[in-house]
Amino acid sequence: MCTQDQVTTMPKVNRRQFAALGASGALAACTAIDATGATTSGLTERTVTFAAPGGTFDGVFIHPAEGRHPAVILWPDIAGLRPAKIMMGRRLAEAGYAVLVANPYYRSVAGQQFEDFDAWRNGGGFDAVGPWMAKNTPEAVAETAGAVVGWLDAQDAVDTERGIGNQGYCMTGSWTIMSAAAVPERIKAAASFHGGGLVGEEANAPVNLLDDMAGDAGAIICIAKNDDAKAPTDKDALKAAGDAAGADVSVEVYQGDHGWTVLDSPVYDQAEAERAWTALLALYAAKL
Repeated sequence: MCTQDQVTTMPKVNRRQFAALGASGALAACTAIDATGATTSGLTERTVTFAAPGGTFDGVFIHPAEGRHPAVILWPDIAGLRPAKIMMGRRLAEAGYAVLVANPYYRSVAGQQFEDFDAWRNGGGFDAVGPWMAKNTPEAVAETAGAVVGWLDAQDAVDTERGIGNQGYCMTGSWTIMSAAAVPERIKAAASFHGGGLVGEEANAPVNLLDDMAGDAGAIICIAKNDDAKAPTDKDALKAAGDAAGADVSVEVYQGDHGWTVLDSPVYDQAEAERAWTALLALYAAKL
C-alpha cells in the first residue's frame, strides 16, 4: 500500500502525458462518473448497485455490447473509484472481458470520492480513507468477493462457464489472492500490482493463502522496485509459498516505482505498465 513517505516524494502528475492517454475520450476529462447504460465503441457501460455484506456495493460494469464473456473484478487502489480506473476497465473490456470496476470503500461511502490521484494526495486523502480502509478486513474482503461473484454470475453478459479474474492495485493487490482463496470455485486468476500486505505471519495473509486457490488457478504478483528495496525478502517468501503450494504463481520485480501501472499516478511508467498489462492478458487467456 502507498505510504505517507512514498506519496510525499512522488513528483507532480504529468498532465500532458495523462491528457494524451485520455485523448480517445475514454477518460472523459476526469469528470465525475455517471455511466447510465450507454453503448459506445462496441461497449456497454453502466453504474450498478447491489446488496453486499456491510452495505450497498457499487461500481461500474463495462462489457462488450454483444455476447457473453469471462468476468473480471478490477479493485482500485487507495484513491478509489475514479475515471482513470474506468479507463483501465474499458481497455480490458475491449479485450473481451465483462469488467466490474469496484468501489473498494462501499462499506463507508458511495461512488467516486476523488477526481484523480493528485486530488486524493493533496486533498487529505490519507486521513479520509483511513476509517474506510479499516472496515476492509481480510474477512470482509472475502465476504465481499463472494457477493460480487454471485452478482456477476447473474449477469447476461457473463459467461459462467469460464472462470473469473481479479486484479488489484496498491492496497487491493492483496485482495486478489484473498478473493481467489475465498471463492476458488469461480475465481481462477489473481493479479497483484504493487500490492501491499502480501506477506505476514497471520493465517489469512495472502502469502499463506496461495494453497487455498483452486488447483487450476494462477496468480501474477508484480512488485514495484522501491517496494522491493524496502522489503527485499517478500518476493522470496511469495515464491517459496507458491512452490510449496504447487500453485501457478509468478513473482516479478518491475522497474517502476509503487503506482507505476496506474494512469493518473505521478510515477506512471508507460513501458513497464504495458509490460505488466501484457502479463495480465496472458494470465487471463490461460486461466479464464
